[in-house]
Amino acid sequence: KRQTIISWVLQLTVVVIIGQTLPSKFGAHPGSVALFTELGMEPQGRILTGTLELLACFLLLIPTSVVYGALLTAGLMSGALLAHFTKLGFAGGNAFGYFAILTLILSLIILYLRRTQLPIIHRMFGKK
Repeated sequence: KRQTIISWVLQLTVVVIIGQTLPSKFGAHPGSVALFTELGMEPQGRILTGTLELLACFLLLIPTSVVYGALLTAGLMSGALLAHFTKLGFAGGNAFGYFAILTLILSLIILYLRRTQLPIIHRMFGKK
């Protein structure tokens, strides 16, 4: 019961963090366009990333699909961090990289808390 409550708090936090970036991705906000242009992924990468993040938000809100939303989020944030470490950097007031770190950590905690709901993780980390 306690783990479920903690998981829901983390899930909602991740949905808020990811959700607040969606209008700029889908609305072609100049900052979002500049970021994806720098990555050489504008506009397809911006729209695809936004679509996958929106899907992750929905999955995180459906009790039977939380682990899949957390997995998708972890993958997306790993990609975002790779972009920040290799091309975008973390300087200049760019908080997106730090939010990616936070969101990755939260999604991994969600996966751990709900490890019994995903067979491969349950086999790796479940109680023996």
